[in-house]
Amino acid sequence: MPSIGYFGPEGTFTHEALEAGLKSQYDREVPYSTIPEVFQAVQSGDVDRGIVPIENSIEGSVNVTLDMLAFESDLVIVRELQHPIAHCLLVRPGVKKEDIKRILSHPQPMAQCRGYLSRWFPDVPVTAANSTADAARSVSQSVEPVAAIGTELAAKIYGLEVLDRDLSDYPGNVTRFVVVGREKTAPSGRDKTSIVCFIQANRPGSLLEILQEFAGRGINLTKIESRPTKKVLGEYYFFMDIDGHVDDPEVAAAIGSLVGKLRELKLLGSYPA
Repeated sequence: MPSIGYFGPEGTFTHEALEAGLKSQYDREVPYSTIPEVFQAVQSGDVDRGIVPIENSIEGSVNVTLDMLAFESDLVIVRELQHPIAHCLLVRPGVKKEDIKRILSHPQPMAQCRGYLSRWFPDVPVTAANSTADAARSVSQSVEPVAAIGTELAAKIYGLEVLDRDLSDYPGNVTRFVVVGREKTAPSGRDKTSIVCFIQANRPGSLLEILQEFAGRGINLTKIESRPTKKVLGEYYFFMDIDGHVDDPEVAAAIGSLVGKLRELKLLGSYPA
């Protein structure tokens, strides 16, 4: 069976999603400290595939993942999965809520739990960590009464207690993860295609021209987002998710018609939805 890298260390939500949805499919799971390191490991062949977060239902897109796909990698998306996010308040055994002097977590969970933090810990400093698991590991090693926002899996791994569960300000918190690889996937019958569009020039109607190619063929766009090209202020690329596989005749025709109208079109993969 192949190997897979994930945004780690052990105990992150990415690791939790991997364990919940894909564990039986890989014989080796390798944690990496950053999302770019996961991409680099797959690109170099250190692992066969990688799993990274791409979008959260509360905080939106994970920009570093979008930009790695658009600019810094030739990898393609081969699968997606959605995983419910249950943020937990983690402490060393014996530490109580009123003892906590500092809270650590990744910036995304901090933002997703902003209301909880302001209600229960209005005067407690919150410190950013590289990941929720990094925060949990730091708490386990600290002699101070500090806490982490992280996963129940991290509590088990690092010997911590869960003081509170489901800290998110909005119910139904879900993160979408993508699996990236070096090979394209065959149609499954229920697929999604991701592309990146770079327009020729910033002029009226540029985006409309793109959208019309799909609308005219009855193709549904499930996501469209603009991101800076990192070259010129006010210049953007468009990240799009499309219902269907690139081998489907209508999808292929729409993408083919766009090639001559755009400065660049990058296919990021077709994969089971």
